[in-house]
Amino acid sequence: MNDAVLTRLSEAQSRGDVLVASREVRHPVYPEAIVRTPALVGISTADAETYESECFGPVAYLVATAGTDESIEVFQRTVIEHGAMTASVYSASADVVAAMRAAALDAGVALSENLTGEVFVNQSAAFSDFHGTGANPAANACFTDAAFVANRFRVVQSRRHL
Repeated sequence: MNDAVLTRLSEAQSRGDVLVASREVRHPVYPEAIVRTPALVGISTADAETYESECFGPVAYLVATAGTDESIEVFQRTVIEHGAMTASVYSASADVVAAMRAAALDAGVALSENLTGEVFVNQSAAFSDFHGTGANPAANACFTDAAFVANRFRVVQSRRHL
């Protein structure tokens, strides 16, 4: 934890409509620890400069779109242009999940589909040698891939409960 995280958190909450403000939480065992809950900030697709920028810290942006198709298009374009380590989709519609799977494959990012329970952002890295796909700007290398044989091939996965 450093002061830059708190600065980014404060700045992020001024970039849109604060839907859920971050708050300080006291740790029962470590009272001197600095613990903050995530902030949820509402923005629109016009705020691309915000949601296309990296923001290390407890911040989530909720980007309002015209509908599901535009949401998937914005997701795919953002990952292709700026990258993503992992992505998640939650939908009761098999068509929406399939469209997100196709967009994630095209963008070169691992996708978690409707996973529940203790799902961590980088769960792929915890249980395999893959951390990123090596196929987009944020994950342009992975721990194990076939690049030493043929750099044009990448591994992209999609996970779901069976």
